Amino acid sequence: MTAVILCVILAGFLLIATESLHRINKAAVAMLVGVLCWMLYIGYGTDYVLQQYAAQFSDFLADGADRKVHAAKLFIAENVFVNYLQQGAQIVFYLLSTMSIVEVLTNNGCFDFLKVWLRTRSARRFFWMLCLFTFLLSMNLDNLTTVVLMLGIVRVMIKEEKLRWVFGCAIVITANVAGAMTVVGDSTTLMLWIKGMVTPAGLWMKLVIPTIVGLGVVLFLIAKKLPRTLQFQDATPRYRGDDSLLKRWQTLLMLVVGIGGLWFVPTFHRLTLMPPFVGSLCVLSVLWILNELFNRTLLSSGRMTSTTGKPLALQYDTIQNLLFFMGIFLALSAMQETGKLERFFIDIAQAMSNVYGLAGVIGLASACFGNVTTTLTSLSLFAHPEVIHNAEFAQAFAVDGNFWVLLSYTTAFGASMLTIGSVPGFSLMKMENVTFMWYVRHMTLKVVAGWLAGFIVYGIIDMGF
Repeated sequence: MTAVILCVILAGFLLIATESLHRINKAAVAMLVGVLCWMLYIGYGTDYVLQQYAAQFSDFLADGADRKVHAAKLFIAENVFVNYLQQGAQIVFYLLSTMSIVEVLTNNGCFDFLKVWLRTRSARRFFWMLCLFTFLLSMNLDNLTTVVLMLGIVRVMIKEEKLRWVFGCAIVITANVAGAMTVVGDSTTLMLWIKGMVTPAGLWMKLVIPTIVGLGVVLFLIAKKLPRTLQFQDATPRYRGDDSLLKRWQTLLMLVVGIGGLWFVPTFHRLTLMPPFVGSLCVLSVLWILNELFNRTLLSSGRMTSTTGKPLALQYDTIQNLLFFMGIFLALSAMQETGKLERFFIDIAQAMSNVYGLAGVIGLASACFGNVTTTLTSLSLFAHPEVIHNAEFAQAFAVDGNFWVLLSYTTAFGASMLTIGSVPGFSLMKMENVTFMWYVRHMTLKVVAGWLAGFIVYGIIDMGF
């Protein structure tokens, strides 16, 4: 059955990667794949439970659970699936709050200054400024939110489609890599932080130089192929549908509350020990109140859209991206629960003589399996005594150890090697219709080069040179 689950996931990835051909929404495919994988898993639940959770299942039966066939299904529902649901829900709530924060700020013109600052006829200057803004935003928001925001800006500014593809790819790569430096910048680092494997300061200090070097190599290689000049859209609308015109001090205050509030999330988590999404929801609530106060005369209720026959909620990219993430998360978590992926990584860890080789292999695996799956699987490695087979590995699996830091770095670059490696990559295919093969031909080798450069720099710094 493990092979069948893997085939379902691969078929789903193929449908998602070829969305431009069949026009089936990637979020719908991801949700279907996620549900099918868990249906297949729970259909053969007894075999998997006895293999993965023999002791816990025995205690479950001893507590008076029904010993019939459905006992295994009940155990999976109450003890296995619910754990992944909790992890996925925390990430979804965090993404929902940060995306909503950016939506409120965008609707009030708080990011309009980017369109002014980016407006230059020089393609390379535009490129480097675009990547710089993406880099700074991704560290402070999250990579998916940043990608959605910056792709929207590029779409209304740049006229030529293939050039937008290049800029879009640069945005995704920059957001993925920059997000890996902070605990709130990516769903994988968020998971590592929640599990207590890294600290905000430790992750930043160890990754800032290697990340800048690696990303710089990638962007330099991309910039070499750019034309000299840009052609902008004939007219760029300043605001969208129901936006408001705020005074400058109001715009600045909302921007400070939104972005500055997210900077406070790590401190909020440290002080209260509450999940990070609670802090981001607090920021959203304050920003929402400010929005209500500043836009009292323009706010209206019951505003509907009649342009399409879709339900209103499904017209928003935010909802689609969150549903897509949850579908992929469920599908890959079902694959992880079969134990085969974890066994694969354990065998690699036992065969490797150092954590650099292990992190490198996991980084390459994240290009196919996705950074979320490889991180989830890697989190279980430290629980296996056979993996910690020398002093170097024992130290590397400590808090802020080399393995966790390198895992964040390699999965960020690995997920950027293919569009199917991360949710922002899938969003790029959805929003700009970038094809899987075009990305492979024009971006993959550049990402590999940058990944290796930063990897070498990390090793040099770690050895004390």
